[in-house]
Amino acid sequence: MTTLVTLAVVGVVVAVAVGYVSWRDRRRSIPDEDRAAGRSARARQSRYEGERHAAQGDTVQRAQRDSGPF
Repeated sequence: MTTLVTLAVVGVVVAVAVGYVSWRDRRRSIPDEDRAAGRSARARQSRYEGERHAAQGDTVQRAQRDSGPF
């Protein structure tokens, strides 16, 4: 009998803990505006990295072309 009561109490405590954590996390969810801002920032960063990579490639090719044969 005591084992059954102990298991019931543990079950209730676990259920309350899981319920509280899920309620707390739902309150801290990210708004849609923040998600859109994150996507926009990642797109800008990717575009900048691509442009920078292309500019560096042009510089290397120009240096190789201008140096001429050895």
